[in-house]
Amino acid sequence: MELVTLREVLNAAEKGGYAVGAFNANNMEIVQAIMRAAAAERSPVILQASQGAINYAGLDYIVTMVKTGARGTDVPVVLHLDHGTDFLQVMRCMRAGFSSVMFDGSRLPLAENMQITRKVVEIGRAVGVSVEGELGKIAGTEDDISVSEKEVLFTDPLEARQFVRETGVDALAIAIGTAHGPYKGRPELDFPRLARIRELTGASIVMHGASGVPDEDVRRGIDRGIRKINIDTDLRQAFVRAMQVQMAENPDNIDPRKVLGPAREAMEKVIREKMRLFGCAGKA
Repeated sequence: MELVTLREVLNAAEKGGYAVGAFNANNMEIVQAIMRAAAAERSPVILQASQGAINYAGLDYIVTMVKTGARGTDVPVVLHLDHGTDFLQVMRCMRAGFSSVMFDGSRLPLAENMQITRKVVEIGRAVGVSVEGELGKIAGTEDDISVSEKEVLFTDPLEARQFVRETGVDALAIAIGTAHGPYKGRPELDFPRLARIRELTGASIVMHGASGVPDEDVRRGIDRGIRKINIDTDLRQAFVRAMQVQMAENPDNIDPRKVLGPAREAMEKVIREKMRLFGCAGKA
């Protein structure tokens, strides 16, 4: 089927009380793993490309791979730009065929973040593209975006209400204690803050940096309004570890398919587990 918007899958998630997984894609094997998992679990799915992924694989390659995968299945598929910090990059992704984009203005002053996000939303509405915004700074590193522990800024609930009202975003990424990359210990999430933001905004909330968050905390987040959950680190680890095993066990192998194939299978297994955890399995 053709790509759908983020708003479409989140509307269904709101009605069903579940979250939809958003998985970062960088190459063909990763796209295949995500699509195979979605088809097997009968789950809506969000494939997202970061600015780093686009620089690595190429914008047209990303779009073509995901659209090819979507046409080969009957589950809802969203192609989403993850952490777009450059307005022109966001526009290029819209033009190239993304059905959803994120403008990450979290490093900007509130007024400037709202101004640019509102402009992105207005353009997105005109061309049928959903928009995710971000308020608050999430720790860790995502490609070339890095936030130190000293820079972390939890999302203010009152600012979140103003942000959603003035921008009209389809989804809101917030900072409540998650982080990009591997955790050094158990993350301490601010669930009262999450509940308050949800109460004041009514928005579909996005959890970034969800790899490594305990299952019970993921479920608590979904119960409090999390509707999109980003997973990348868990996928990278599964993929690379499977490759390492293959190369260690077969040091004379020179066929990349015999290394990448098992890595694809390992990633698919993790994605399927996440879909069941998020409650989106069986919802397509």
